[in-house]
Amino acid sequence: MDYETGRTTTADPGDVTDRDSFGDFLEIVLGDFRLGGGSSEWENRTLEGFLEALAAFAEARVIDLEGQDDASWRLFAEMVVAATGYE
Repeated sequence: MDYETGRTTTADPGDVTDRDSFGDFLEIVLGDFRLGGGSSEWENRTLEGFLEALAAFAEARVIDLEGQDDASWRLFAEMVVAATGYE
């Protein structure tokens, strides 16, 4: 399938509550990148693009993201998801 601007990872950050579940989440993100077409379908498929998007999203304020200024493992996971597709 062609994507006009690329997609985000399909990994769900909803169950991330602690360090261990964050590690499990990152394994799912990596699996999506390797097996789910992330290397060809994600908006940010290079390390440079991913880190640029991660920095931009970290500095942005998203209206519908509750607790965005309170560091948490789930927030970190939300930021990883955003960085895979943030323009």
